[in-house]
Amino acid sequence: MRFGIPGIIGSIALTLCAGMTARAADPQSYRVDIASTGDSAMDGTLRATSELVSLRGTAPVSPFGLIARARGETDRLKTVVESYGYYQSTITIKIDGMPLNSVGLADALNALPKGTDAKVAISFELGPLYHLRGVTLDGEIPAAEQGAFVLKSGAPAVASEVLAAGSRLLTALQEHGYAFAKVDPPIAYEDNTDPVLDVSFHVDAGAQVRIGEIHIEGLKRLHEKLVRRRLTLHSGQRYSASAIEAARRDLLGLGPFGAISIQVGTALDPTGGVPITFTFRERLRHAVGVNSAYSTDLGGSAGVTWSDRNVFGNAEQLNIAASVINLGGSATTGVGYDTSVKFTIPDLGHRDQSVQFAVGAINQSLQAYDQRAVTSGVTVTRKLSSAWSASVGVTTADERIDQENVEYNYTLVALPVTLSYDSTRLASPLDDPTHGMHDSLSVAPTRSLGHPSASFIITQVKLATYFDLNKLGFTAPGRSVIAARFLTGVAQGAGEFSLPPDQRFYGGGSGTIRGFRYQSVGPIFAADGNPKGGTSIEAASLEWRQRFGTNFGAAFFVDGGQVGGGETSGTDLGSSLKPIASELRVGVGVGIRYYTAIGPIRFDVAMPIKDYSRYDTSNAGMPLKKYPEDSFDIYIGLGQAF
Repeated sequence: MRFGIPGIIGSIALTLCAGMTARAADPQSYRVDIASTGDSAMDGTLRATSELVSLRGTAPVSPFGLIARARGETDRLKTVVESYGYYQSTITIKIDGMPLNSVGLADALNALPKGTDAKVAISFELGPLYHLRGVTLDGEIPAAEQGAFVLKSGAPAVASEVLAAGSRLLTALQEHGYAFAKVDPPIAYEDNTDPVLDVSFHVDAGAQVRIGEIHIEGLKRLHEKLVRRRLTLHSGQRYSASAIEAARRDLLGLGPFGAISIQVGTALDPTGGVPITFTFRERLRHAVGVNSAYSTDLGGSAGVTWSDRNVFGNAEQLNIAASVINLGGSATTGVGYDTSVKFTIPDLGHRDQSVQFAVGAINQSLQAYDQRAVTSGVTVTRKLSSAWSASVGVTTADERIDQENVEYNYTLVALPVTLSYDSTRLASPLDDPTHGMHDSLSVAPTRSLGHPSASFIITQVKLATYFDLNKLGFTAPGRSVIAARFLTGVAQGAGEFSLPPDQRFYGGGSGTIRGFRYQSVGPIFAADGNPKGGTSIEAASLEWRQRFGTNFGAAFFVDGGQVGGGETSGTDLGSSLKPIASELRVGVGVGIRYYTAIGPIRFDVAMPIKDYSRYDTSNAGMPLKKYPEDSFDIYIGLGQAF
């Protein structure tokens, strides 16, 4: 007997026919019990394919309609079982213990008391598992590509694996220059006596070809010269499907494009190569975005961003942002603002090298200090590989800081150097990472001109890794993820009070240790308990992220860390560095997630694992003054915490 394996797979996705079931005035409710076949993968496919299961709550039926639905189920489930290599299976469906062809089944269902569920039981006798006896390739295959076909005699006759073997061969041929290769759907022949199949593939590799003319279509404002300079694909190179797709993804990352489609010619062009056409759809040139966040320590914030994605036609980007910050919050003392203007030029002087010019202004009133600053900077960023990048820049800040009723004026000049590694392959920083790592090392030599003046180097290491439990076979991809992060930093060359307050390290808040108010972890001023800041920090987080259904998820996490450096009593602003670590702080928490197209909306609640309140012991013989920590903190925002 001859039959096509693709037909077996295709029928698994049968959809509901509107006229399959009859509707009655009094629908018959029912429950479905599908017996296990012993193969968890097959069990999952059977349940996903069953219309008795999928339509039970959404398409009520009459007793006669239930019988008709069950009869249609037999062929549907048999198709699934055959796709796993069992071609002599028997599927039995009974309703309330009666076979579907029982004369009295309809009367028995009509006699059920109102509100009583009918019991539908589905069982399987799989029979023997078929194996592949003969596997043949009809046609000539280049010797270098023969290893791509891995289907062997004796393997189970699982339809998906048979089809995948043909797809892998076609992909290998197209990857190595055979643009017009064809691998026809396999034909299977069943033996009438033994549970075996003979499978045959017809292959036409065609000639090995090269890339021909490259056509650019759909550009409006963006200059074609930039696209061709950026294009990684070149006429004359050997045809490769993956190289064409890599060129498309690279161009899409430039920014101004909403979509890029590729059309591969069906015949050779006058150059003797395969013509390739890139069709571009540019995004709207201007965009306006809004953002907001809330936490109990920093209060609320709200902002707006205006963007020009293609200023002069070479994908230059201009972003103007303004936010109102510190709207309430236990770690703030007044409302502030944060504004910035950033202009980025891509591919300046070198491919994958961008230059960004930035200016900004910030005004914030925190328990640790009050700050007003105007900042500026130029940063050159070079992409070294698909995962590695490096940047170097010059930044300045002219700022006024008030701490403990003492005003400081600083002019800071820094030369930050950063090396970054990112294997998460996210299109946006708001996307949900499920695998890979996101790490960085930054070193910022800084000269502080003010009172007092100082030179120092701030070094920070940030590590974040994500592990999908699907790799252990526990869950479906992306459903259960373990995320971890680690942060360490040190300021060298300056004492605690010659280091400007905004350059010191502080712990607490969503960026370091959740469950503790912003900047509250570390040395404090004994007179009032306000944060003093330190010269070193270590912090780590471990988080389990679990998705439920399509849009919801939960998170369970523990954060810990400490800030050290210059722990002195009173308000001795002339104290020098004494590298004394503070007590390790640990917080735990839970959160819920709502997943949207632009990233998950996060709601976290965290609290310390014990009472970390500190006391003023500077005045001997006087009652102790208690500086309590928050009992809990709430964080709301867009995107994961890290």
